[in-house]
Amino acid sequence: MTDTTIPTVPAVELSGLRVAFGKTQVVDGVDLRLERGQALALIGESGSGKSVTLRAILRLYAPGRSRIEGTIFAAGRDVLALDKRALSEFRGGDVSMIFQEPLLAFDPVYTVGNQITESIRRHETISARDARARALALFERVRIPSPERRLDNYPHEMSGGMRQRAMIALALACRPQVLLADEPTTALDATVQIQVLLLLRELQRDLGLSIIIVTHDLGAAVEVADRIAVMYAGKIVETGTARQVVRDPHHPYTIGLLRSRAEGAMDKGSRLQTIPGSPPDLANRPPGCPFAPRCFLVADRCRKEMPPAAAIAPGHVIACWRGEEASAAYRAGPTPVAVEMA
Repeated sequence: MTDTTIPTVPAVELSGLRVAFGKTQVVDGVDLRLERGQALALIGESGSGKSVTLRAILRLYAPGRSRIEGTIFAAGRDVLALDKRALSEFRGGDVSMIFQEPLLAFDPVYTVGNQITESIRRHETISARDARARALALFERVRIPSPERRLDNYPHEMSGGMRQRAMIALALACRPQVLLADEPTTALDATVQIQVLLLLRELQRDLGLSIIIVTHDLGAAVEVADRIAVMYAGKIVETGTARQVVRDPHHPYTIGLLRSRAEGAMDKGSRLQTIPGSPPDLANRPPGCPFAPRCFLVADRCRKEMPPAAAIAPGHVIACWRGEEASAAYRAGPTPVAVEMA
């Protein structure tokens, strides 16, 4: 019997993505796939290339100052093949973005409601009255108090949490298929962070959105994501379901991130472990695995050869020569932090 199953088209698929600024390779050969209706968290330290990857999906970097190679498919579009007009329609229409600091993302001289209605009318043939009605409905959906009055607020008149909710409303205004969230809770206090994360998860499930959320917080990743991708020095070093990555990490960097959290401490009252050293200078990448100078399991091969991505279980992929040893060390207890710094 012939299999007539039609393979599903992913919401986002990156293949061999490389982004460089001048001679500095910031994103170096990223392969990433986001299925429709799923949420994926991209985690890692500052400077690992997470936000650059996200912005490359929307081609937000000026061509003369950056170089993008590889393939980017998002919402059924070949992003790198879009002309200027198609790219303008794609941004905000097919794929939208929640920026890290909404106070900078919103124009300070226009009301928030005006900016949302303008965005709707830019992408759709709709009256100003109907666009404002949709903006009001979005404010209600993201639970902004006194929504009609808040539509006429300027960005500086709203609290950080309200601005972030307004940013989410703006991102959803034109009913995108894919939502990109660049550290949407960084500037918020802990209570508001949880509220925003739960709101994003609720919207993703209710509206059938596909979401990529960039964060350095593993706790946030677990709250909102179906899958997690761990990024280091412009490379994806581990991907899997949220459960696989958090419960059964195989890359020493992932283990380091888990151990450096309060929840990752093995014994109550014990000292938190840290990852020794600093991320590499991307303008002068070391040979081999970029994490080798900081790794507690480093071997000669690690310093010479970059390990390829390999599946260790269905949907669980790592790029590490010593993944099994790392996993065993994690299960055994606290990982050693003393390494020979190169």
